[in-house]
Amino acid sequence: MSSGNVKSCLLCGVGGQGTVLASRIIAAAAMSKGLRARTAETIGMAQRGGSVVSHVRTGMQIASPTIPYGRADVLIGFEPGEAAANLKYLKSNGTLILCRQEVRPVTASLGQSAYSGDECIRYLQNAVDKCFIVDGEEICRECGSPKVLNVAVVGALCASGEMELSLEDMQNALKQRMKPELLEMNIKALQMGADCIK
Repeated sequence: MSSGNVKSCLLCGVGGQGTVLASRIIAAAAMSKGLRARTAETIGMAQRGGSVVSHVRTGMQIASPTIPYGRADVLIGFEPGEAAANLKYLKSNGTLILCRQEVRPVTASLGQSAYSGDECIRYLQNAVDKCFIVDGEEICRECGSPKVLNVAVVGALCASGEMELSLEDMQNALKQRMKPELLEMNIKALQMGADCIK
């Protein structure tokens, strides 16, 4: 990555999916390469399944931690509806990494509004040329924990090449942040996420 080249990634999901932790892992990997990283979060009723948005910007000269509309190199959608709601951040030739599983909002569960994750996915695939689907449910099942979803999407991010961070960079960041007994499971999730892009 060139010294002045700022890269921007917006992560969006709902409370409990690990969106904020994923943003911190990305920032840690960038800093381990000698880059600067700035993050910012917007958390709305996260404990109740509210929207969570995390901004991550890496490079050497970062003016602001928040990403302007239309300037994100990558949009990571932990949930299809949240990805659709935040699509305005993605630049025209940007990359979308999207988890397949929907998390129904409270209003839809109460019958106050219709919501279909499949419809959102179809819309996003038509709207974005570079759209990659991650089967988070399958990866979590294979790895034996629902808590590896955030690491899986970080693996997909590495494989996309958009943030110029390698799987090795991420593995090093995980080693610094994870308990040793959780490391093997998370490295497996990282690789499986990357395999979704290939």
